[in-house]
Amino acid sequence: MTDQPSIEERDSGPLIVKNLKSFTLPDGSEVEGKPVMALCRCGASKNKPFCDGSHYDKGWSDGS
Repeated sequence: MTDQPSIEERDSGPLIVKNLKSFTLPDGSEVEGKPVMALCRCGASKNKPFCDGSHYDKGWSDGS
């Protein structure tokens, strides 16, 4: 098992980020990472930058 950060794109779903210690939002605030995080790609999440499943309700697709 690796402790290196990784990002996996889910078909018509979030980005799955693993082993990221922290990241910086566009407003400059820093977010503490977790072992596994789902990040929003559709833009509809009410908990941005994290995915809250809104892409299902919105019918969002990445075209795959």
